[in-house]
Amino acid sequence: MHHSFRWLTASVLSLMMLACAKQDLSPAAPAATVTTADVSTSGFPEGFETGTKTAYTTGSVTLGSGFWTLNDALLGNTTADPKTGAQSARVRNVGSLTMNFNATTGAGVVTVQHAVYGTDGSSQWELWVSQNSGSSYAKVGSTITTSSSTLSTASFTVNLSGNIRLQIRKTSGGTNRINIDNVTMEQYGGGTTPPPTTGAKKFLFDGSHGELAGNADWVLDVDNGVSVRYPSPAQSGITSSTPETYWTGAVSAWGVALVKLGHTVEQLPTGTAITYGNSSNAQDLSNYSVFVVDEPNTVFTAAEKTAILQFVQNGGGLFMISDHDISDRNNDGWDSPAIWNDLMQNNSVKANPFGFSVNLDNVVENSSNVRTGTNPILNGSQGAVSQLSYHNGATMTLNPTANATVQGLIWRTSAAQGNSLAMAASSTFGTGRVVIIGDSSPADDGTGSPGNTVYNGWSENVSHARLHLNASLWLAKLQ
Repeated sequence: MHHSFRWLTASVLSLMMLACAKQDLSPAAPAATVTTADVSTSGFPEGFETGTKTAYTTGSVTLGSGFWTLNDALLGNTTADPKTGAQSARVRNVGSLTMNFNATTGAGVVTVQHAVYGTDGSSQWELWVSQNSGSSYAKVGSTITTSSSTLSTASFTVNLSGNIRLQIRKTSGGTNRINIDNVTMEQYGGGTTPPPTTGAKKFLFDGSHGELAGNADWVLDVDNGVSVRYPSPAQSGITSSTPETYWTGAVSAWGVALVKLGHTVEQLPTGTAITYGNSSNAQDLSNYSVFVVDEPNTVFTAAEKTAILQFVQNGGGLFMISDHDISDRNNDGWDSPAIWNDLMQNNSVKANPFGFSVNLDNVVENSSNVRTGTNPILNGSQGAVSQLSYHNGATMTLNPTANATVQGLIWRTSAAQGNSLAMAASSTFGTGRVVIIGDSSPADDGTGSPGNTVYNGWSENVSHARLHLNASLWLAKLQ
C-alpha cells in the first residue's frame, strides 16, 4: 500500500534519477535450458551434518548422502565456518570433495552453497561430474568465485541421466579457505532424449484472492472489472517494442516482459480453485512452472494451502509478494502478511516449509544492502540488482533451522546481512523454489484499471525489473 505524500517525494527523486540512469525494461532474452527433474536425489540435500573429520589430510567420511573423500578438506564447526547447521565442509589450497558412490537416478539441477572461511581472501572452485563411477570427470558450468563470508548459492544445470558422481574442486586462492554447504541434486529422467536448448515456461498470476480489492490492481489485465484467464489483447501480438500498456493491470509490465522473453502468462480468475493434481481443472498448478501471488487479500483454504505447498515440493516455483502490516484492503480481517504466515504455519504439509516468516511492520526505505556474490537472482541474465525501494512494505525473519536453504537477498540499510529485517529472500522446498518480496510497490508499473490510483515502482529504478525477472527465471529453473 502507498501513501501519496511519500510517493510524491519518491516521484521527484525518480525524475532526477532518470536524467542519469538508463532504464532497462526490455532486457535481452536469457540462454535458457530445461530440466526434467522432479524430485531430489536420495540422500540429498547434503548438509555435512553427520560424520567427523578434523584434519586436512586426505580421508573419507560417511555423510548423510553416502561415502565422500575429502582432500585437503575437513568438516568445520567453528564460529568462523559459514554454515546453516552445526558444520560445513572447509577446503584449502586445491582441495576437493568427491562422492565415492553413484547417484543412480541422474542429475538435473545441482546447487551448492559457498562462502569464504573467516576473514580469508577470495578463491575459485568448480563442479565436476563423472558418469563412469569416478574413472573420469567433466567440468559443468562456470568457475565460481567465492568472496563473501555469507553463504551464497551457485546453480549448475547438469541434465545427465544414469549413474552420476559429483566432485567439487577448489582451483585457486592458495591457502585461503572456502566453506561448502547444502549440496542439492535433483533427479534427471532425460533418458536418451537430449534436453531442449530453449525453454518456454508458463507463469500463472493469481487473481483469485482479492488482488483487485480496494485500490489494488495486482494482476496482468482487467476486463470489465475482472481478471480473466487470458489477458487481452492476445499475447501473441506482443513484439519487442510493445509497451506495458498493452494490458491494463498494474503488473502488466512484468507479464509483457516475460512474454518478450518467450514465455506464456495466464491469470487465475476470481472463483477459480487453486488445485494441484486435479486433471479436471484446466488451470491446475501442475500445468505451470511458476505461480505468482502478488499481495493476496483473502485467506487460502486448507485445500489451497496443501495444493500450493505440494506444487512447490514437487518442483514448482512460487513467487510471494507481501505488503505492510495493517493492509487489509477488503476489511475481511486478513492482510497479506497474515495470509502468508497462515500458509506457512497452518498447513497439512510442513510447518514453516520455506524457512521464513513475514514481520508485522511497515517500512519505507530505499536499500542498497544487497547480498554480494554470484546469486542468480541478484546477478542473473536480466542484469545486476543493486537496490530495492519499499513504499510501505514488510520485512522477513529467516529461520535456517527450519529450512537450511533460506537466504536473504536484500536487507534494510541498517541491518546486518543475517536472519533479521530481510526485504527479499529465497529458499527451496523439496525440488521447488520460492522467492518473497515484502512490498507490492516495486512490481507496480503505474498503469492500472480505470478508477485505481497506482504508482510506477517498476521503473522507479532499474533494479526492480531486474529483480523480478531474474527471480522469475530462477523460479522456472532457467538460471
